[in-house]
Order: sequence, then structure tokens, then C-alpha cells
Amino acid sequence: MEINISAIGILHTDHKTKDEAPIQGAFDPDAKGIVEIFPEFAEGLKDIELFSHIYLFYHFDRAEPGALIRHPFLDDTPHGIFATRHPCRPNGIGITVVRLVERNGNRLRVTGIDVLDGTPLLDIKPYVPRFDCHPEASEGWFAGKDSRRKPSGRE
Repeated sequence: MEINISAIGILHTDHKTKDEAPIQGAFDPDAKGIVEIFPEFAEGLKDIELFSHIYLFYHFDRAEPGALIRHPFLDDTPHGIFATRHPCRPNGIGITVVRLVERNGNRLRVTGIDVLDGTPLLDIKPYVPRFDCHPEASEGWFAGKDSRRKPSGRE
């Protein structure tokens, strides 16, 4: 089954290469970015500024699909791609939660962004703690893995 998805905008950040980007936005909460929504989708931003955080869904446009078993950045043990946040995924869809600082027309100023500059934006959804926060959730193999640096020699 084939599904066609088009970008609704573009993400602007200071992260020019994967080595410059944090593994997750939580590791660099001050990382600044601009979410630029294409004019034909700008009307859909109505009331987005009422939320402190938003989900950004984007396309890993510079990552190639890879093996289904991978060594992730934070572990030396291989895991299935769907049990990781590795960018080399079958469909190359990424997700991140960012802090929404300000809306200015079709542009959103955000912090805590871990995405490469020029990345195509697929969708935005508000982060709603009542729906999205699950303190009882298990971290799986991520538990105890708090390194904030990418080990050398990893993709």
C-alpha cells in the first residue's frame, strides 16, 4: 500500500549536520528553531499559541532506510528499529515535542528542537498533558541510559 504525504512547512534550526543536533530535544532545551508553515496551511494555526508545547511530525529527508535491527545511540545492544528513535526508519517519519515560545503569522518560534535545518514538516499537533503524559509508562531499554553525547562511530 502506498501513501503520499506532502510537507506543510519547513523547519529552520542551527543544526546543519547530524553531529550538531542533540539526540533528543530534551538534551538541549535551549536549542532554538523556527517552524515555517506554508501559506496555504497557515489558517490551521488558529489557537496554536494557546499551547505551551507542540508535537512536530517531520520527514527524515537525509536519512536512508536501514536495517531493522540497529545499535541505537544510547546503547551497545542491538534493538529492533521500532524499539528505537533512530532516524534510519522504513518510512523516515520523525516526531519531537518542542516548547512553543511565540507565534508570528505562519511562523512559530520554538525551543528544544533536535531537527536538522531545512527538514520538511509533515504535521503539528498540540501536546496535551492530560492525554499525552503517562508517568506510569515504562522506558524499556532506555531506562538508565542518560548519556547526552553520541558515542563515536555510530550513525
